[in-house]
Amino acid sequence: MSPVLRRTKKKAGERLVTLIGKPGCHLCDDARAVIEEVCGETGAAWEEKDITQDEALHRAYWEQIPVVLVDGEQHTFWRVDAGRLRRALGA
Repeated sequence: MSPVLRRTKKKAGERLVTLIGKPGCHLCDDARAVIEEVCGETGAAWEEKDITQDEALHRAYWEQIPVVLVDGEQHTFWRVDAGRLRRALGA
């Protein structure tokens, strides 16, 4: 069996959700509430990054915020669906 097929699926508690946004963004506030709820339920860790403090993030995402990454991969932007995030986390 190839090493790719042998990889085990990460449990929710081993996942990292990243919210990329900026202060004063109401969509970011909405996304934060959903992420806090889902990560609280699943045990996944989460962090928040401010595009106003990181030029590379600003260039990459300024038209899409809030952006949500799961384990460094873009999951969604603008609106966060709690059910979809739970499924992405394997919960």
